[in-house]
Amino acid sequence: MPVTATVRSMRAADVQSVVAIERAAFTTPWSAPTFTALLARPRAGMLVLELPGAGVVGYAILWCVLDEGELANLALREDHRGRGLGSLLLDQVVVAARARGVRTIVLEVRESNLRARAMYASRGFGEVGRRRDYYDDPREDALVLRSEI
Repeated sequence: MPVTATVRSMRAADVQSVVAIERAAFTTPWSAPTFTALLARPRAGMLVLELPGAGVVGYAILWCVLDEGELANLALREDHRGRGLGSLLLDQVVVAARARGVRTIVLEVRESNLRARAMYASRGFGEVGRRRDYYDDPREDALVLRSEI
């Protein structure tokens, strides 16, 4: 993991980079207006991971309601996966969640996404449910994971 990686709050200037990552990572990506609107919502915790010379290479979206959080999205540019950056970003999501008084984080992950599942398991997320046919293109179940932070 690069020592020079920076995780910070997302800004309006980051939206186009985030949308490019989103489009490459997900089959039903969110739009630029969606991310822009979320920037104004106090319950949305929005982080980006930035590297010198590469710019924004990852992002995470966390919904916070009272003491519960939902990790809505976490994605990295494909050319930066497998280097521990996702774990670094997830760790900072947990730090941000704790600062907001969150005690539990839940998320959905594609059953076939073994790399993400391994990362979440390494950070204490365990399977608590399944959502049948949750994802489209391709149709697939989502595993619901949860962690007490």
